[in-house]
Amino acid sequence: MKNILIFCLAIISLTFAATALAAEGPAKPNIIYINADDLGWTDLKCQGSKYYETPNIDKLAAQGMVFTDAYAPAANCAPSRACCMSGLYTPRHGVYTVDSSERGSAKDRKLIPTKNKTTLDERHVTIAEALKVAGYATIHLGKWHLGQDPTTQGFDLNIAGSHDGGPYKGGYISPYKYPNCEQKEKGEYLSDRLGTEAISFIKSHQDKPFFMYLAPFAVHTPLEPKPELAARFKQKPTSEAHKSASMAATIFALDENVGRIMDALNKLKLSDNTLVLFTSDNGGVYKTSKQWPLRAGKGAYYEGGIREPLIVRWPAKVKPGSKCSVPVSGIDFFPTFLDASKTPAPEGKLLDGASLMPLLTGQGTFKERPLFWHFPIYLQGGSSESRDPKFRTRPGSVVRYGDWKLHEYFEDGGLELYNVKEDIGEKKNLAEKEPEKVKELLAMLKAWRKKTDAPVPTQLNPKYEP
Repeated sequence: MKNILIFCLAIISLTFAATALAAEGPAKPNIIYINADDLGWTDLKCQGSKYYETPNIDKLAAQGMVFTDAYAPAANCAPSRACCMSGLYTPRHGVYTVDSSERGSAKDRKLIPTKNKTTLDERHVTIAEALKVAGYATIHLGKWHLGQDPTTQGFDLNIAGSHDGGPYKGGYISPYKYPNCEQKEKGEYLSDRLGTEAISFIKSHQDKPFFMYLAPFAVHTPLEPKPELAARFKQKPTSEAHKSASMAATIFALDENVGRIMDALNKLKLSDNTLVLFTSDNGGVYKTSKQWPLRAGKGAYYEGGIREPLIVRWPAKVKPGSKCSVPVSGIDFFPTFLDASKTPAPEGKLLDGASLMPLLTGQGTFKERPLFWHFPIYLQGGSSESRDPKFRTRPGSVVRYGDWKLHEYFEDGGLELYNVKEDIGEKKNLAEKEPEKVKELLAMLKAWRKKTDAPVPTQLNPKYEP
C-alpha cells in the first residue's frame, strides 16, 4: 500500500508539472536570420527573375509570408547591418558607409560630408546580446563587417566573420582562410562550408533555443562560381535584366544551402518551432543585376537600392503562402525577435523599429508609421538611373509614409516626390504637382532628424569645382 501511495503521488506530481509546462506554452522558438549580401529585390525566381533559379527559397516563400514592401535600413552593407543588429537608425550609431565618407572626386563634392564610423560601437546592445541573456545559444556565420570579432557583441561562436566586407580571405573556393573557417578539403565552396557549419550547430543545439545569424558572403563580388554551375547557366537563355552566369551560379549555390538547412530542421523535427527570416542587406549591384521595374541599385536610395526580398517562415505561427504589403524595415527585426521569443528588451535599450508579429500572426494591430533613411555623405559610381552619373547617392534624407516617398538633397535643396504604389520605378517626380504632400513629408523628415540628432552637412568644400 505504501508503494502504491508513493506511485500515485508521483503521478499526481508529474501531472501538475505537465500542466504547469503546458500553461507556460511551447519552448522559446529557435531563430534563424539569413542575411544575403547584395541580393536584390528581383534576384529570386519567386520575386520575378526569369533567369536565376532559387527552388529552395521559393519553397520557403510558399511555406511562409512574403513581404512585398520590405526595405533595408540603408543602401549599402555596413550601415544596413549596423541598423539591423542594433535596432537603430543610422544617426544613432553613425555607421553610414564603408570606409571614408569622402567618396568620389573631391572636385565633384559640394559639401564636406559627415565623418563616418566604420564599426558598431560596443555600447550598442545587439540582437545576439539580448537573446543570449534570455538563454539562447548564439552563432554568427559569414560576413560580420561591423568590427573585427562578433563574439565581443553577443555571439558564442564565430565562423568566418571579421571586418571584411566581402570574400577577401581567399574568395569562394578554397584554399581560403577566414576566421575559424580554413579549408577542410581542397576546392570546397564557401557557401557549402557555411551551410555545413550551420547544420552542425543545429544538430548540437537541438535541445535548447538557439539564434543563428547566417550572413553568407554570396552574392558579393568578386564572384567566383562553381565551374559546373557557371557552365550550366551559360547554356540557359538570359533575360534583359539578368544576364550574368556567374551571378546565377552564385545565387543557386546560396539557394542550395538554404535548402540543406531547411531539410536539417525537418529531419530533426525543429521546423514548427523555428522562425526563419530570409532577406538581404541592400539592393543588387546595378552593373551586375538590374532590379527593374525598380530604379537604380545598391548605394542608391531609389527603390532598387533599398527594397529587399523578405520571407518569414514559422509554421507554428505564420500562415503558408501569405503576403503582406505593409512597408517594413530591417530595423524591425530586433523587436520582432524579442516579441517572438517573449524576451523583454534590455533595460534602457532604445529600438527604432516595431515588432512584425501582428503582421505575421494576424493577431493584434500594427500601427502605420513612416520609414526613414539618412545619408549625409557621398557614394561614387552612379549610373543612368541615379540622380546624376557621378554618384549613386549624394547627401540627403528619404522618408516613405503610406504610398508616398520623398527624397531631399542637401547640396541644392532638391526634392523628389513619388507615389511608389502607382510609380514603383520612381519615374514621375510629383513634387511640383503635390506641394501639400511635400510639405507634410518634409515636416515629418525634419522632425525625425531633430529627434535622432541626425547631422546635416552644410560646410562648403573648397575643392569643389561647379
